[in-house]
Amino acid sequence: MNYVIVATLSALLACAAWAYWPAPTLAPGVVVDRIVVYKADRRLELIHGDEVVAAYRVALGPQPVGPKREVGDGKTPEGKYTIDYHNPESRFHLALHISYPSSREAEAARADGSEPGGMIMIHGLKNGLGKVGRIHTFLDWTDGCIAVMNSEIEQIYNVVKDGTPIRIEP
Repeated sequence: MNYVIVATLSALLACAAWAYWPAPTLAPGVVVDRIVVYKADRRLELIHGDEVVAAYRVALGPQPVGPKREVGDGKTPEGKYTIDYHNPESRFHLALHISYPSSREAEAARADGSEPGGMIMIHGLKNGLGKVGRIHTFLDWTDGCIAVMNSEIEQIYNVVKDGTPIRIEP
């Protein structure tokens, strides 16, 4: 019986340590050429040249398999986009807007009689919920966005410039 209690407490402690372990800090002067998101791995990478300078675990939309087709489908887009603006006033802790939909995606959605959406962002946690930490990555909870911890979006927000290419892989 004591073994079960000790094992349970140890597992809870390990989970809490992981959830709140600080994000690695980026070296001063880091330059990011592009971002790659691997949806299946729930991973976002910041890349300079051929080097991954940082990688983060992410949460996606609740229906992550397949490309986004329309508003409300719960999918995160797939394809090549750019970061087209920074939003410091987001209802989430900082946000970088992704240039979804492309003109091709918008035309395809409208041809199907639907709207493609467009407020796809890389962002932190909803304002006021920052204490959730990495635990949020156990669920795909966004409306199709890419979510990281607040400390991570602060780093990403500061090193990614408007116009940075982002590729979102299945």
